[in-house]
Amino acid sequence: MLVDAGSKDASRQTIQRFGKAIDLTIFEPDSGPASGLNKGFRACADCDVLAYLNSDDRFTSGALDWVLRYFKAHAEVDCLLGAISILDQAGCRRRRARVCDSFDLRRFAADACNIFQQGTFFRRRIFEKIDGFNEENRTCWDSELVVDLALAGARFARTLRILGEFRVHSESITGSGRLTEQYRRDRARIADKIESAGVPLYPLWQAELMRLIYRANPIRHASYFVAF
Repeated sequence: MLVDAGSKDASRQTIQRFGKAIDLTIFEPDSGPASGLNKGFRACADCDVLAYLNSDDRFTSGALDWVLRYFKAHAEVDCLLGAISILDQAGCRRRRARVCDSFDLRRFAADACNIFQQGTFFRRRIFEKIDGFNEENRTCWDSELVVDLALAGARFARTLRILGEFRVHSESITGSGRLTEQYRRDRARIADKIESAGVPLYPLWQAELMRLIYRANPIRHASYFVAF
């Protein structure tokens, strides 16, 4: 499944070249990335395990087969969070980023527990309990989705295996930093959502300390070779 709202580069020619290998392609305007994702997920109603990639990213070789085997062996898991590699503009690996030991809403609200969209997989049964992606979110719709899954009762698991690769460059949202202020507002709004759901937030001093410890932890970015 592929959704393209109107690429201005050569994406559509590339898509058409591989057309027979894609089950369904949606070429139509949308109101933003989250809107396009909602269209795509609604159209693949027969899929049990769901995931997605933005245009600059990719899954690692063998990741999809491994994930399907994992979910088959762990029927109790609703959402799997995996490690990723960070790539530069040329596609060279710069570092490894692994998810936190367990997804925790309080720690996430404190910005001390992050997830990576390229390594996130979840079952349709839990996705159908929420309203899909928040189409008003233009900076971190991926993180808000996982928060909504957690609030809906998702059972999480994590793996140190690298499942995806995230390309950061000067034209991307992350690499350019052009939406930094909006990202901060979106994160603050998501923290308010978590608190409104009855999850107590950490005091500011404790949240700041947790952020410092989380970011300084060298194990988070240890050599990615151990995860293959």
